[in-house]
Amino acid sequence: MLAHDVSEGSGESAAAVRTGLDRLAAGEGPALRGRPVALLCHPASVTASLEHASAVLPRIGAKVVSLLGPEHGIDAAAQDMEVVATAAARTAAVPTYSLYGDTFASLSPTPAMLHGAEWLVIDLQDIGSRYYTYVWTAVLAAEVALSEGVRVVILDRPNPIGGLDAQVEGGAIAAGEESFVGLHDVAVRHGMTLGELARMAILERALAPYAGLEILACVGWRRDMLFFETGLPWVLPSPNMPTLATALVYPGQCLLEGTNLSEGRGTTRPFEIFGAPWLDGQALAAALRAEDEACPGLGLRPLGFKPTFQKFAGRSCGGLQLHVRAPRAVRSLRTTWAILKAAWRLGQGQMRWRTESYEFVADRPALDLLAGGPWLRAAVEAQAPLAELAASQEPARAAFVARRRGFLLYPG
Repeated sequence: MLAHDVSEGSGESAAAVRTGLDRLAAGEGPALRGRPVALLCHPASVTASLEHASAVLPRIGAKVVSLLGPEHGIDAAAQDMEVVATAAARTAAVPTYSLYGDTFASLSPTPAMLHGAEWLVIDLQDIGSRYYTYVWTAVLAAEVALSEGVRVVILDRPNPIGGLDAQVEGGAIAAGEESFVGLHDVAVRHGMTLGELARMAILERALAPYAGLEILACVGWRRDMLFFETGLPWVLPSPNMPTLATALVYPGQCLLEGTNLSEGRGTTRPFEIFGAPWLDGQALAAALRAEDEACPGLGLRPLGFKPTFQKFAGRSCGGLQLHVRAPRAVRSLRTTWAILKAAWRLGQGQMRWRTESYEFVADRPALDLLAGGPWLRAAVEAQAPLAELAASQEPARAAFVARRRGFLLYPG
C-alpha cells in the first residue's frame, strides 16, 4: 500500500465504521433532546456524510449553550503553540471559548464557560500519539465538567494508525516530566482511541468523580484497522496533519520539534519532509540505510525544500521525505531515533536541542518533554546503538501494554 493510498478511504468501505457522532446522529447514546449541552469540537468533528457535530446536536433536539475549541482553535486555523483568543461567538447565540491560551491554566475551561450545561459532549479526532494535545484537552475539560456535576459523553473515533499491542511504541514519562505533550504516563504511540485513553487517564488521575463519564463507542472498528479501511473521510484534525501518511510518521517525527531541524512545517508534507540548511539528504539517507532496521515500512527520498514559515522560512534546506510504503510495518519512533543520531553526527556541531519555552514549560529542553525524560538526548549525543535505545524502552512499553488492557473497548 503506497502513501497516496492511505490518505483517505476509497469509499468502498463506507459503512465499515460508525463513529460515536454517527451513532448520536442516528438517535443512539444518551438522551440529549431538550438538554443544554456544551460541545468540545474541531473541524474533524463530522459524521461520515460530513455533517458537523455543531449541526447534529440541534438537529437531534439538544440545546448547544457553549462551544469549546482545543489547540489550533475551533476552526483549526492556528499553527502549533499559537495562542488562540476566545472569540466573542461563532454564532450570535452560542458563545465560543478557546482552550489554548497563553498559560497552562487556559487549557482547562472554567465552570462559567459551560453556561449551565447538563452535558459536555466531546468529539475530537486523535491521531494516536501522546504528544498530540487533543486527548489532554478532553481529559482536562472532562475533569472540570465532572467536578461540577456535569455529565460527559465522549463520542469516540478510530485510532487512525491502529491499536494492536505490537503497534505500541515508546516507554514511560519520568516523574516530573509531565506536560501538555504528555499529561499522563502513557506510551508515545499508545494504540488507544481518544475515548479509551481519556477514560484511563481520568480514572487513574482520580481528580474528578468518574461516575458521570460515558463513552459512545464506535461500531465496526477493530484494533488492526488503519484509517483508510474505515471508509470514513479524512478531515485535517490540525493544520499540519494533512494525510494518514503524516499521522503514521508523526509519533517519531514530532521529536524534531525538540531540535533545530525543520519538521517540515511550511511545506505541503509536514513531518514527512524534514531537514536543515546544513544537512545533506544523500548522506542522511545513506546513514539511515546503514542502520539495521531503522526505517521499517518507509522509503527514503533525498530532496531540497524551502519552508514558507517557521524554522528556516525562505531558506533552502537539504533533507528527506519519508514515503509510507507498507503502513502496517511503520515504526516511526525507531526511525526518528535513527534520524536524530545520524543528523547529530552529520551536522558536526550544527544540530542543537530546542531550549526555548515549549508547551508552557521553560525550564528544560523540549526533547525531554517529548521523550519523557533526558534519556534520548544523552543516547543521541553518545551515538548509542539503535537496538540499545529500543531495549531501554521495552520494559516500560510492555508495562503500558499490560496496563491498558483493562481500558480497551474494541477487539483486535
